[in-house]
Amino acid sequence: MKIAVSSNGSDLDSQIDPRFGRCAYFIIVETDDMSFEAFDNESIALGGGAGIQSAQFVASKGAKAIITGNCGPNAVQTLSVSKIEVFVGHSGTVREVIEKYMKGNIKSTSTPNVADHYGMEGGAGMGRGMSRGLGMGRGEGMRREMDDSTWHGPGQSESTQLSKDEQLKQLKDQANNLQKQIKDIESSINALEKK
Repeated sequence: MKIAVSSNGSDLDSQIDPRFGRCAYFIIVETDDMSFEAFDNESIALGGGAGIQSAQFVASKGAKAIITGNCGPNAVQTLSVSKIEVFVGHSGTVREVIEKYMKGNIKSTSTPNVADHYGMEGGAGMGRGMSRGLGMGRGEGMRREMDDSTWHGPGQSESTQLSKDEQLKQLKDQANNLQKQIKDIESSINALEKK
């Protein structure tokens, strides 16, 4: 089975790029033998529609799943129509996340975890990282509006009204994703300290 991973580099030991539509590379891995191909993401510099274009590219390569850090609503919808499973909230290396996938240790989602245009220069999502794009310190938080009791997740506008159950599910999903990212970061730190 072919799985696509958004990547900062062109091999299995490259770090996952936290952006889907504007990632540097897509690595398409054949899980049967761990062979892979790396492709420059030609959508990286698009003014708009990068998520849709990237989703169409991944589909054209025969991938049945995408593993990434963040994925917006247009990309998730396009991937869903193409019957491609979406796995968000991941960091670490391409090899590590493929191994987790093959062991069944990650869960797919049908909902985006960032707003439209996440990762565009000057847009939501830029300038929030520390550590030179290694997927750490995205600083995503929650805010509460003074005039109501609605909690808003990262990238969610005030005009988007979710039911209490939807808000609760979204918050729990975000908490789980953050916990996974923390474990991945701690694992990377431990590995580096042992070298």
